[in-house]
Amino acid sequence: MSEATVSAVAEAHEKLGDFTQRVQAIRESLHQVVVGQDDSIDQLLVCALTGSHALLVGVPGLAKTLMVKALASAFGWKFTRIQFTPDLMPSDVTGYELLGRGEESQGPTMVFRPGPVFSNLVLADEINRAAPKTQSALLEAMAEQQVSVGGQTYPLESPFLVVATQNPIEQEGTYPLPEAQLDRFMMEIRFGYPTPEQEEEIVLKTTSGPIVMPAAALTRDEFLELRDLVLAVPVPKNVASYAVRMCGGSRPEDNRAQAMVRDYVSWGAGPRGSQNLVLAAKACALLDGRTAPTEEDIRHVAGPILRHRIILNHRAIGDSVTALQIIEGLLKEVR
Repeated sequence: MSEATVSAVAEAHEKLGDFTQRVQAIRESLHQVVVGQDDSIDQLLVCALTGSHALLVGVPGLAKTLMVKALASAFGWKFTRIQFTPDLMPSDVTGYELLGRGEESQGPTMVFRPGPVFSNLVLADEINRAAPKTQSALLEAMAEQQVSVGGQTYPLESPFLVVATQNPIEQEGTYPLPEAQLDRFMMEIRFGYPTPEQEEEIVLKTTSGPIVMPAAALTRDEFLELRDLVLAVPVPKNVASYAVRMCGGSRPEDNRAQAMVRDYVSWGAGPRGSQNLVLAAKACALLDGRTAPTEEDIRHVAGPILRHRIILNHRAIGDSVTALQIIEGLLKEVR
């Protein structure tokens, strides 16, 4: 092995060790604020480290908002929270033009006032309570990292993440997210109830004083370096092929689809599902101290990445078949 190769390998191991150490410190700081929810914290970290958006689903009181605020604090990001309601307008999200005085001209001119979407981490709380017109105000920002108002385009600062929440038990007066917007979220992260021991710790922790948010552990440039490191991780061909086969197997018209998929699925996961499987697998590998993802990493993240991308038909609803059961079937059949 040449001297240059030895040096490159040593540098790669040093970067990997630094990455693992930094992310572990952030993970521990989040656990100081949020009790339990280990899988949810790791999945949210994967979304953040890949520059992807996340959809949080859980009943009220499970610390969804607290976790997002703690994440923004740990990364030192600018954070905004938007409470979505039926009367929320698109301009309440993106911003609006107002008649005012320009910097150079003394005469009146239209001045753009940025909305709360101009932030590093945007929490769209109860996103399905707003009308589709307002929900779609986030689409351009999520896809292109920019906002267009009055014929002008305004870029959003990097990093930019949208984390939306939904309450699964209240459907009256809500507007379900369309499939095109659901596909913009890398993961649908499900929150479960804590164990009795965890709930006791939550009660003691939250009734003895104000909750202290974690201190910023990274600068903006340091975080972007970590994100670039995740993107630079090489992906073995067999791992990419496995991700593609998983998504292809979820499409009922595909010849790779199993009988359960053909019977119960209307639409399967698209190419963005394959991309997100590979991205998440990269982040999982680095979080585990490895330099390349494996097929097991794909299997580990398949549930939260695919369950909101598999659209079931009426027969599945009648037979009480869930998207997670379809994914479990894919994990057994796709080799």
